Amino acid sequence: MTHAANGALYGLSDDGVPGDAALAPLRLGSVTQKPEGGQQHPNGDALTVSSAFLRNGGGEILVLGQDDYRHWPYEDLGIDDYLPRLAAIARRIAAHPQSERFVLVPFNEPDGIWYGLNAEDEAEYATGRDRFLADWTAAHARIRAVAPELRIAGPNEAAYDRRFLPEFLAHAARHGTLPDVLTWHELSPSSLAEFRAHHAHYRELERELGIGPLPVNITEYGNRRDLSVPGQLVQWVGMFEEAGVAGNQAYWDQAGNLDGNVVRTAIPNGGWWFFRWYAAMTGERVPVAPPEPDTVDALAGLASLDPARRQAQAVVGGADGAFDVVFAGVPGEVLGRTVTVTVAEARWSGYEGAHPAPRVLARTTAEVADDGTVTVAVRGAHRKSAYRVVLTPAPEGQAPPAPSVPWRDVLAADSAAVTAGTLVPEGSLTNHQGYAAWGAARVEGLNGPDSAVEFAVSVPEDATYAVSFGYGNGSGSPARQRLSVDGRPVGSVEFPATLNAGHTGLRTVPLPLTAGPHALTLAWERGEIALDRVELAPHTEPLTRYEATLADVAGDPAYRYPTPGEAGTLVLGEEDSVTFDVFAPRDGYHTVTSRGADRELTVTLHGATVPLAPGRPARLLLAAGNNRITARGPGAVAALEVAGHGETEGLAAHEAAAARLAGGARLEACEHATGGSCLAPFQGPGASATWTVRASRAGRHLLVVRYAHDDRADNGHAYNADVISRTALLRVGEGPAQRMTFRNSLSWDNFWTLALPVDLAAGEHPLTLTGPEGPTPRVDRVLLGPVVG
Repeated sequence: MTHAANGALYGLSDDGVPGDAALAPLRLGSVTQKPEGGQQHPNGDALTVSSAFLRNGGGEILVLGQDDYRHWPYEDLGIDDYLPRLAAIARRIAAHPQSERFVLVPFNEPDGIWYGLNAEDEAEYATGRDRFLADWTAAHARIRAVAPELRIAGPNEAAYDRRFLPEFLAHAARHGTLPDVLTWHELSPSSLAEFRAHHAHYRELERELGIGPLPVNITEYGNRRDLSVPGQLVQWVGMFEEAGVAGNQAYWDQAGNLDGNVVRTAIPNGGWWFFRWYAAMTGERVPVAPPEPDTVDALAGLASLDPARRQAQAVVGGADGAFDVVFAGVPGEVLGRTVTVTVAEARWSGYEGAHPAPRVLARTTAEVADDGTVTVAVRGAHRKSAYRVVLTPAPEGQAPPAPSVPWRDVLAADSAAVTAGTLVPEGSLTNHQGYAAWGAARVEGLNGPDSAVEFAVSVPEDATYAVSFGYGNGSGSPARQRLSVDGRPVGSVEFPATLNAGHTGLRTVPLPLTAGPHALTLAWERGEIALDRVELAPHTEPLTRYEATLADVAGDPAYRYPTPGEAGTLVLGEEDSVTFDVFAPRDGYHTVTSRGADRELTVTLHGATVPLAPGRPARLLLAAGNNRITARGPGAVAALEVAGHGETEGLAAHEAAAARLAGGARLEACEHATGGSCLAPFQGPGASATWTVRASRAGRHLLVVRYAHDDRADNGHAYNADVISRTALLRVGEGPAQRMTFRNSLSWDNFWTLALPVDLAAGEHPLTLTGPEGPTPRVDRVLLGPVVG
């Protein structure tokens, strides 16, 4: 497995955006960013984000040299203007202590920018070609002159070019200017049908010219309809992994969210979980035979076999309904004659919709057939979901009970009764820059007294249900809709702003319903939203089991599978550890219990060390989103079980109004703040807000800041939002000030949270917020609690 197709263009915007807890589990193969101080975008500087990228296991950082320019398409000031810029970029990268991890891309999409290599007129094409080849030679020479060891990538066209590429490679081979990494883009849905032929054509060119083989990076792939969608992403990643090439998702909307896969700072969506699965596929790549290869939007997958862990995995998706996943040639010496089969689903939760740990849909045992196959039936699939199928050894014996899968139903908005709204088709072959939708279309324009959407739902029993609306809100402020059941008003639902109407998120409310059919209606009250779907599921306390044998490990633990129908047990030695990625729906205390442990384990969370006795719950403070919990040996562990919605008892709240203000810091009215007021943004060396906080006991604490801001640049891009982060310094007591980077919350009235671990002695401490680097965000309040509750 190369794990190289999980990269992102402008996936990072700042050190801390996205957060380490979102980055570390994915171990990104590469990212593409702008030169330090480049003007193309307000953030995403390669050297600035390199610290976060590299400390979280990232591979290569590609730097787009032309993103030094402000305008798009880049202003053409001639090669004499560009070469000094390029030399300065190369020198700065070469001075980085890990310069070997960087690749400089001198040109970006030259087929359409500066050179017109996509011109249909042959004379016009020849003029552009000759100019580019001369400029490539000059740029290559200038980079080599100032940074001889720095790797160079190109030609980096917007599409695979059978006309130009042979001429480029022949010219570069003759002049000694071949790139170290060959790059191009695959952005159209047609690439899902054509990429394999493109790659084969390129490798044949190498053989004909006697060069290479060069590493290939598809530095932009996919479109809005693909990003964040597990069932789409598996199609792209599967073909790139099969070819052994790297790939970076395209940047269509905002920097710092891994191109649509990270909600807020460290909250996963369905796309994130797909890439988490991809990163966890250890061992050797296994060939995959899809039923319709080289077809746009069809069932696809990728697979691996790890003999050391005794695991076979397949991740598949892209099709509705029923299909079989057939493992052929199952090695008996690795998996035995009876296997445990586990099937889980990563759903599309929208670009801005949080996704808890994927549900296990089925876990059973199966006999390996005489011909060496195991056939796994997947039923009721949705084309936007990805499914992970894992085979592990099982001793022969009684099959286990099937896992309890709670009831769920999803209705697309285009199947509802719509009044005074407009159906907008989802991104398609003809509109591949359009956003994804659960069904064929979403409903927009729900912005007036007459607008309403009525869903015909049916639930199996009397219960309280979690009703989740897939929605978009591009108004810049929270919107409100009246919710009715069977014509009876039951309250209002507030919908926070999203990036735009198509950039959907999820808003979930509890709703008691009696068994049977109901009319569920949303009607306009304030603002404007778009609706994509409604989901219904029982509103129960979350309880999630995180299997140790499928988690990240360090060292050389042993894998044991003593019980049929279970995922197995991890046996940790003295130097071994296992890290679980644990989802929390909000900041608060959850109970964490070790299962299958034979002794007390040492667990680390947010820098706090906690003894975890077998079967005895610990009350731990989790931050909203992904949390990395590491257990160290010696000892055996089968799983961690994590329960709870996130209790706030034990978290001390300090409202904005309780702060002592200095140097011009002030309060302002905030309708959506907890207490009706918040700290207005402030900056400068003398401006500060100070609270007195109290630690009931010494140790590691989590400080949670509730904030809002919506800074944006005006770079004139037609599709990049150019959101900007804000920073502030927090000092607790006499300790060092710690820098916090606050991702753009998409509205001045969208209050998000950002958590910071701090060590405190018992007693009272001053907590001081300052903005020496620029204006702070709006701050509603701060919460403080010990990690171990």
